[in-house]
Amino acid sequence: MYYPYLRGKQFELILLRDNAEFIAKHNIHPIVEPAKSDFKALIRAFKVLNKKKVTCTLIVNPQTGEKPVKFSNILEELIDDSFKNYKYLSIGYMLYAESKIADLVTLLDQYPSSSFSILHYGYTNGKKIANAIKDYDNIKRHVFIDGFAGKLYQRHLKKDEIKRVLIRNGFKPQKKNSLYLRNEHFSDLHITFPDEGMNGFGDYLIVGDDYSETGGPAYAVAIHLTYLDSDDDMFIYHFISDQTDSPTDPGGKFMEALEKLVKAINMPKSLIFKSNACSEYLELYKKKHYPGLGYVKKLSMQHHVELIADFIERES
Repeated sequence: MYYPYLRGKQFELILLRDNAEFIAKHNIHPIVEPAKSDFKALIRAFKVLNKKKVTCTLIVNPQTGEKPVKFSNILEELIDDSFKNYKYLSIGYMLYAESKIADLVTLLDQYPSSSFSILHYGYTNGKKIANAIKDYDNIKRHVFIDGFAGKLYQRHLKKDEIKRVLIRNGFKPQKKNSLYLRNEHFSDLHITFPDEGMNGFGDYLIVGDDYSETGGPAYAVAIHLTYLDSDDDMFIYHFISDQTDSPTDPGGKFMEALEKLVKAINMPKSLIFKSNACSEYLELYKKKHYPGLGYVKKLSMQHHVELIADFIERES
């Protein structure tokens, strides 16, 4: 039901690896778009996912980054080699505005026994793609990226035996961390996806759909934490450090932001879900330990996954 979309960066892969059992238990289906041409960390993560029987999708024609990972390298090194016998893995193929349907059809013919997830991200001729793939029974899901696949386009691809998933970005990035509001609306898609005619939903967690190879200097440290209000609508807190005027002392800034998070968790009638990630935040505060900004982001992503899993479990 929940399809988190990740870019295959270091701490995103650590998130998958460390939480593989939890992800499997809650039937979460990660979608990963490789962003690095060095596949070592990706292979380690997917090995654990496969061992824990996590159904997941690997995009084989990524477009992320200034130099996207080569399609041929993914096929040769991963699909045909490291992941050759991974039966829980689905091949993900992105359809962009300039995509050629013949390339997709060739791939479907090349891997007839593999599960496929087709991601719709700007291709506009729904009737043409529907006709081209109508006889393939190895397509298991259509994943529509919100804003890049209209309702009429989606209608052409409606088949009872194929799952339909809508990915919507809930995170609104700011140019500087100091510009974030205390809290703002994130998404209601976890509630409304059936109204959209979908079998599942997804998002880009607390990262957003913008991609950058590296972050800039941290003039301010922000900890992003999603929560549900009394109506189960989803919002996000942005806990910002007090120091915002220089790139020095990231550890001190983290403690300033973390102190605000801890106070919000400990407030009477706090709306923050007591996730395992939150417990780790509390432990970091107790020890006054700064684990690095990558790890901080990993904890917030983990909290988001745990929050959605808890909501789905309560509603089922």
